[in-house]
Amino acid sequence: MSACSHLNQIRPVSPRTPEGCEECLKTGGYWVHLRLCLECGHVGCCDQSPGKHATKHFHRTSHPIMRSFEPGEDWGWCYIDEVILDNVDLWTPRHRARTSL
Repeated sequence: MSACSHLNQIRPVSPRTPEGCEECLKTGGYWVHLRLCLECGHVGCCDQSPGKHATKHFHRTSHPIMRSFEPGEDWGWCYIDEVILDNVDLWTPRHRARTSL
């Protein structure tokens, strides 16, 4: 099982645009699923969405960890270590990570 070495960068954040993807809202675009940056609170759309704004946010800022911003989902993703983070809301130092989607 792979581990994420960036968990110390998770911050208590509030979504900057809780109503949807920040960039899509500005441009009139649409999203499939939403992702929340756990360093700054940016809300971006997933890679299945046309804009892929969550990944673009990572490339622009180097903020490594995002979590699903979908109701009932608590998983996250570390872009650098390429691992899924389970139970992000309940994170502890024994936090589990897995590499398969």
